[in-house]
Amino acid sequence: MDGASELVHATAIAVGADAALIRGASGAGKSDLALRCLAYSASSLITEAPRLVSDDQVILTRAGATIEARAPETIRGKLEVRGVGIVTLPSVFKARVRLVVELTAPGGYPRLPDPEATTHILGLSLPIVRLAPFEVSAPEKLLLALVAAARPQPAD
Repeated sequence: MDGASELVHATAIAVGADAALIRGASGAGKSDLALRCLAYSASSLITEAPRLVSDDQVILTRAGATIEARAPETIRGKLEVRGVGIVTLPSVFKARVRLVVELTAPGGYPRLPDPEATTHILGLSLPIVRLAPFEVSAPEKLLLALVAAARPQPAD
């Protein structure tokens, strides 16, 4: 399955080489949540400023035990900002998907979710979190979850 690819309707942002893949229905708030995350700079929460990987469409490719995300060439560095239009932002060419964020309605996720929740992409299991994209703290929650997912796990 190494080298297998698929184009998905999603948005991806990265902190360093690690990415969160944001999924949800059209108009659910993927681009809006990404924009709010991209407004952050390096801080005690994250070591590097977030960067755009791709908005609206993401190419996912299996590379060994990881999934890499990148933008189709025609939309690289572009983000749709509803009411403003298409804007050009700093972006990364590709990043390892460490987390899948599924957008949901407010209250549509448990207060204390299953820490072992996963989804499968291209034959690999990835951690998944569910967030309401328009909650004020949604960007911080996404970035915290990405940092936690990218942290090396201790050996058993």
